[in-house]
Order: sequence, then structure tokens, then C-alpha cells
Amino acid sequence: MDNDFKSIGTFLKEKLKKFEYTPKEYEYGVVKSCADEIARIDGLPRCRYGELLEFGGSEYGIALELRENAVDAVLLNKSGTVVPGEMVSQTGRVAQVCVGDGLLGRIIDPIGRPLDGLGAVPSDEFRPLESHAPTIMQRTGVNTPLETGILAIDSMIPIGRGQRELIIGDRQTGKTSIALTAIINQKKDDVFCVYCAIGQKASSIAQVAAKLKSVGALDNTVIVASTADDCASMQYLTPYSGCAIAEKFMRDGRDALIVYDDLSKHAAAYRAMSLLLRRPSGREAYPGDVFYLHSRLLERSAKLSDEYGGGSLTALPIVETMSGDISAYIPTNVISITDGQIYLESELFNAGIRPAINVGLSVSRVGRSAQYKAMSGISGNLRLDLAQYRDTAIFAQFGADIDESTASLLRRGERLTELLKQARDIVFPLSRQVAVLLSYNNNHFDGIDLNKVAAARDGLLERLESSIGDTMRSIDGSGELSENDMNILTQASGAFFEELKNAKH
Repeated sequence: MDNDFKSIGTFLKEKLKKFEYTPKEYEYGVVKSCADEIARIDGLPRCRYGELLEFGGSEYGIALELRENAVDAVLLNKSGTVVPGEMVSQTGRVAQVCVGDGLLGRIIDPIGRPLDGLGAVPSDEFRPLESHAPTIMQRTGVNTPLETGILAIDSMIPIGRGQRELIIGDRQTGKTSIALTAIINQKKDDVFCVYCAIGQKASSIAQVAAKLKSVGALDNTVIVASTADDCASMQYLTPYSGCAIAEKFMRDGRDALIVYDDLSKHAAAYRAMSLLLRRPSGREAYPGDVFYLHSRLLERSAKLSDEYGGGSLTALPIVETMSGDISAYIPTNVISITDGQIYLESELFNAGIRPAINVGLSVSRVGRSAQYKAMSGISGNLRLDLAQYRDTAIFAQFGADIDESTASLLRRGERLTELLKQARDIVFPLSRQVAVLLSYNNNHFDGIDLNKVAAARDGLLERLESSIGDTMRSIDGSGELSENDMNILTQASGAFFEELKNAKH
């Protein structure tokens, strides 16, 4: 026994002789003051911008203002547990969010905590909330259509995969409805969707989730939400968190669609944070870097070249205007960043024209290169016809005498406007859109009473699905309209309208 103790003692002495102590240096700061979710910290001279800070082991914040021997950080919740004198430590990392297929069908907050009561999110992969946008050499041209299922958009304002198309208009003009319809239409095209709700009412977010679930689109969608009750920092992080989740799909070589609803609230949250951080304010009290706030977000949307996987990230940012003023600060900023805009007008919406798209102010800078051949071949003059009709209708309403050609233009324009009306959440596949426009080009709707145009359109589509369903599916599958398919469509639609004409008499 004594020999055993001696051998153990000898072993420990040898270990102690070989042990080398390497001191580690830890930096700590002290909270000087904390109010309005802004913590002012003394110390942390090596803190980096955007670094995640830990307060007392239970709360977290992000360093957004660096000064000599002092840091200002925004807290990530409204707990109120951070008090002056509390110790603050650096984590050495930036804010991250969980990513991957495990998030599909879930509702989370900007830092990955579940909000749907379904338990923890099954994901062990993380991405930083902010990352560099793809370089020019990593990108390729936008040439693959992203169908929204909305006739007025797919025919006149086509959106391509990798594009950034702004949806802009006053409140209650159908901006969110267009975005949700686009999300609903992606479930058949294997495009993964992320919906970012920024500073919205919790009831509105619940309604969006219920709507997507009712049509089976939630299984293909991730909802990243911050409510109006959340602090400004959480609203500020929401779009970056959603973009990080969508980027994972793009980097894996898949296609993704992200909706930012909306960037006006995002800019307002950033303005509140900046004013509390005592940054100099500029136009409309926004800080000087508010343009960079959105440009670094939207530039992350891209169509990657095949060398980098060939994935894409399409962005549909939403911006709210006041009294139709698109020349305000935030609208003009985002317009200059994006690749086009869909402008929704209150007057059209109130007149029952929905979606209330103003064709004159709406544009897609990608254009026909992101449109199926079947659509581009028959929708060439559609935008011009609608613009001419609306301009002529303004003068005709004053009771001026008009000639027969002008009257014909007005009749066709009225029927085109009726054809472009589309109920909320109803999607039209490519074949149905092509069939409607082909019948319009062939003047089949000219003899239909104006109040019966919508019913005639729906009846035509039902007839075509039952009589020439193979041709319709062929158009959907190939994206092209062959001469044979056009002849079959023309004959079938002509027979349908001939029956309507005979029944009328």
C-alpha cells in the first residue's frame, strides 16, 4: 500500500513539473446606463461592429456604435433585466440564425426562436444574419421566369428568378395579397419561400400563416416574424434573418423567393434605433446610411452561375407610400436599388380594379428575357393597349364626341380591364393566361356584354380544361406555344364563343 501511494505521488510530481500555465486574457465591460433597449457600456476596446454581446449570462445585444473605450449596443428583447453595473462580455461572433429544410412550415423570430408552439426548430446549421452579396463574377443573367399566377403581372411586368421587384403603393391597396399569391403559386414549381413580417400585428401574421396553410403553401414556406410589440432591434434584424435563411437554399443550388413586408417599417425601426444611439439625422430624420441599410440587403438576391450551383434568390420588397407619393425618401431609395416596381393605385383599387396595377408607373427592367415564349408571343401589345385605353377614357368621361375607332378602342380596353381582374389568392397557370390573351387578341370578347366578360372567361377556361386538357398541360410543361397548339386553342375557343353567340340569340 505504501508503495502505491509513493508511485502516485511520484506520478503527480512529474505531471506538475511538466505542466505549463498559459494565462488567458478576458475583456469585460460594465453597463453604464440602459434605457429604451439601448445599453451604454464602458470598456470592451476590442469589440467589433455587429458583434454579439452577452449581458450577465442571460441577455444578448448587438454592438452598433463603437467609441474609444465605450460601446453602445441594442438589446434583443424588452426583458428589462439589464441594469447599470452589470458585466458585459464579448462572444467573438456575430448574430446567427438556424437555416435548412427543417424550418419549412415554421414561424420563427429573427434569432430562430419558434413562435408557432410546435417546439424547437430541428436544425443544427447556422448562417450569419449579414453576409456579403454574390460578386459580379458569381452571377449570371436573369432569364428564367418566376410565375406569380397573376395575369396582369406575368403578361406585362414579368419577374425572373434572381430579380428584385418592388411592390409599392398606399396602405390597403393589395400589396401583401400580390406577394402571398406569388408564394401560393410556387408550391408547384419547387421554389422555397420566406415571408418576412416586419413590425406587423400578431393577428395579421396569424392570418397569413392560416391562409398559406389552407392552400398547402405553408409546407414550402418559412415565416420570419417580428410583431409591432417587439423592440426596434428585432424589427431591424427580421429581413436580414429571413435573407440568411433564403440564401441557404440559393447556395445549395435551389430557387428561393423572399418577401419583405415591409421595408418602410424596417426603415422606421432603424431610424428609432439610430436616434437612440445619438447618430446625426438627415432627411426625414433618417440616418445617413439608410440607403446602405436596404442596398446591402437587396443586393444579396441574385441568380448564381452554374459554376456556383445555379441557385437563385428572388426578392419582392414591399414599400408603403403616403397619398401615392413615390418621391418620398424611402420609396425613391428602394426604387433605385430594385430591378423594377409594381405600383398599386388607390383610385383603381377603390374602383374595383384588382389587382390595382398602374401600368404607366410599373416596370420590369428584366423584361421579356424573363418570360416564357408562349406568353411573350401573344402579350407584346397588351401593355400599350391598356395604357392607350386609360388615357383615352380620361377624355371620354367628359362627354366629348368620339369616332368609331376611338369607341372600338374603349370597348376593347374595358373588356381587357375586366379580363385582368383577378380575385385574391386565385392563381392562373401559364396555359390559362395564354388562352385568355389569345381569345382577346382574336376579338372573341368584343361581342360579350361588359358585365358578363368575367363569367365568359371562367366558362372558357373550364371548357378548355375539359376538351383540350392535354394541350393545356403541354403549354404548362414546355412554356412554349407551338403553331399546332395555337390552332387547337383558337378552334376550341372559337367554338365556345360561337355557342355563346347562338345561345344569346
